[in-house]
Amino acid sequence: MTSGHSHTPTPGQAGASHEKSLWIALILTTSFMVAEVIGGIVTGSLALISDAAHMFTDAAALAISLSAIQISKRAADAKRTFGYHRFEILAAAFNALLLFAVAIYILYEAWQRFNTPQTVQSIPMLVIASLGLVVNLISMRLLMGGKEGSLNIKGAYLEVWSDMLGSLGVIVGAVVIWFTGWTWVDSIIAVAIGLWVLPRTWTLLRDSMNILLEGVPDGIDIALVEKSFLKLPGVESIHDLHVWAITTGKTSLSVHVVSTTGDFDRLAIDAAEMLEKEFNIHHCTVQMERNPCIQATGIHKFG
Repeated sequence: MTSGHSHTPTPGQAGASHEKSLWIALILTTSFMVAEVIGGIVTGSLALISDAAHMFTDAAALAISLSAIQISKRAADAKRTFGYHRFEILAAAFNALLLFAVAIYILYEAWQRFNTPQTVQSIPMLVIASLGLVVNLISMRLLMGGKEGSLNIKGAYLEVWSDMLGSLGVIVGAVVIWFTGWTWVDSIIAVAIGLWVLPRTWTLLRDSMNILLEGVPDGIDIALVEKSFLKLPGVESIHDLHVWAITTGKTSLSVHVVSTTGDFDRLAIDAAEMLEKEFNIHHCTVQMERNPCIQATGIHKFG
């Protein structure tokens, strides 16, 4: 019995080179989030407050990305042999729960305003929303260069992109109120933004829980992984196959491979190359066996 181990650096480390862009985008987003909250209270615009809640998700995403970059620099130790990458997922799960509470509050407040309409100052609302749009565009430009090389930055970029749509919604609402005086439009825009946040929040929570439960990562079909192993020359069967992720973009795999004729060293190398090429899995542990071990409860083989 022998084992093969492969560990290649993941491509997500490119995010560290865009740390300065993340900091600038975070400062801009957080500053304007505060301005929108104050502006929403002063103008009486629930849509502005709703957009500020959405901008809070952007700030949280940027902060999580920065935290992940900083913490991932810490080396693994005797107590945390996988390092500190899981912090990003814990923070994302907390962020999702908080966002649910914010979205539900916005929907409740909108319902209250339908019953008791309030005065909305459309001109200040329009000015603040327009400035918010400018902040979104600047942040998108800062993050655009790193979104292809880092999943963290890509997630933050998508957050800012979606908030840009929220700012456009508030601008449209302000223009409509300015020309028609229909203040109920403000509540409609707030509900639309709240409903826009909820599905994305659910997706964030679902993906976070899947990683925390060490489920198979999205984009990995474990049945295809099994078939690819069985196609390798010399492989008779496999068992005890596990695929999980420590954090986004850091997928790991372990498996027992039974072979009575193959070269174990060559087979372990072939397996690692196959996993990297076909499934983008860079961290794998392959245990080679001439006979199935006692853990072989679910053997997969030809025939």
